[in-house]
Amino acid sequence: MLDSPQKYAIFANRTFNLNMMIKQYIKENEERILDELFSLIRIPSVSAQPEHHADMLRCAERWKELLLMAGVDKAEVMPSDGNPMVYAEKMVDPAAKTLLIYGHYDVMPAEPFELWKSEPFEPVVRDGHIWARGADDDKGQSFIQAKAFEYVVKNGLLKHNVKFILEGEEEIGSGSLGAFCQKHKELLKSDVILVSDTSMLSADLPSLTTGLRGLAYWQIEVTGPNHDLHSGHFGGAVANPINVLCKLIADVTGEDGRIRIPGFYDDVDEIPAEERKLVENIPFDIEKYKRSLDVEELFGEVGYNTIERTGFRPSFDVCGIWGGYTGEGSKTVIPSKAYAKISCRLVPHQDHRKISQLVIDYFNRVAPRTVKVSVQPSHGGQGYVCPIDLPAYQAAERGFEKAFGKRPLPVRRGGSIPIIAAFEEILGVKTVLMGFGLESNAIHSPNENMPLDIFRKGIEAVINFHLEYDK
Repeated sequence: MLDSPQKYAIFANRTFNLNMMIKQYIKENEERILDELFSLIRIPSVSAQPEHHADMLRCAERWKELLLMAGVDKAEVMPSDGNPMVYAEKMVDPAAKTLLIYGHYDVMPAEPFELWKSEPFEPVVRDGHIWARGADDDKGQSFIQAKAFEYVVKNGLLKHNVKFILEGEEEIGSGSLGAFCQKHKELLKSDVILVSDTSMLSADLPSLTTGLRGLAYWQIEVTGPNHDLHSGHFGGAVANPINVLCKLIADVTGEDGRIRIPGFYDDVDEIPAEERKLVENIPFDIEKYKRSLDVEELFGEVGYNTIERTGFRPSFDVCGIWGGYTGEGSKTVIPSKAYAKISCRLVPHQDHRKISQLVIDYFNRVAPRTVKVSVQPSHGGQGYVCPIDLPAYQAAERGFEKAFGKRPLPVRRGGSIPIIAAFEEILGVKTVLMGFGLESNAIHSPNENMPLDIFRKGIEAVINFHLEYDK
């Protein structure tokens, strides 16, 4: 009979051998894996631009082909109210647990093209990175999931059922996915959802996202006179819509960084003491952070540090503002109209619909009679929190640890993926956010990239997630 040290040695040896086999598989198949990923990236599936409508279907069909090659039993491109959905499944046992893997195949526009060092839709490997639009967000990260699935299927290691759902509208608000989920609740039935569409703290500091902020978005139009006026003839006599808009926006946030809209904080929870302790354990160099942004000082809500402000507290930001004459030279006018696009990042328990109406009511109430104000709401979504005692979360922790050699830190992130909260509301299941992005990957910007080393480790981590999830 073996004693405990002998048992541990045998177990450790088996784990070491399995990890070596995984690394070897990735190495031997890397050229093929990258060729397959690049076939997706070359399709300019930009959901925000109508000229790429046909590319959306092309990309969905290519995903269907690649998932069939990876080992699913069936895959199909399904219609929605907008761009098509890709659904696939591998059912090993009706009595087994079911994992639903979500990703998106649409990408952000690549403009401005002149800032790219290589063609955005012609992927290249340079300096140990994959460079292309979608290399990270979300074709690269979704493909990590597909290749991890491929490995466990081909090696007979899959003990649970796996379903895939890939949408083509995440970058424009996932407008069709909620209705699709409602219509196909039985098809998408699962025990947990796994998503790779988030980021880590750094390459040598792996982390798991435990929370996301919600989002509300508006466009404001301020109208003054019924046409542009000569600023010499009318300046000082008629309110300038741009001046008014700037003041309206500036008055929203106080010097203490708090948002002054009545009722805005009614549903905002204070940060639990135990979570503040976790935040304290996150290495954060504030001077390095400022240097990376080329700013002398930071600004935010008084009483909270930078990590708390971006992960646990709401925010108000002007995303764009325009009006009047902005061309070459000068044109002395008082413009008839001024516009701004505004967003709020929200925290769990803040309902984006309630906040949207609060903001609309606020601007209508404080606007002076010298102008007319119209506030049009756009897309929004709820915040989300993943419990760290969830078995699937703990399986993801162990998967990360085996691939990266470090236990990942639990971190709330400041971004928003509105559909994650909708999944919980519609499908009744939690989501584990197992992302591999880095800030330096420049998602949504020119020269988006994914380090090959992170890509490989991501596949390792998700393979180990599957193995740990079955325990």
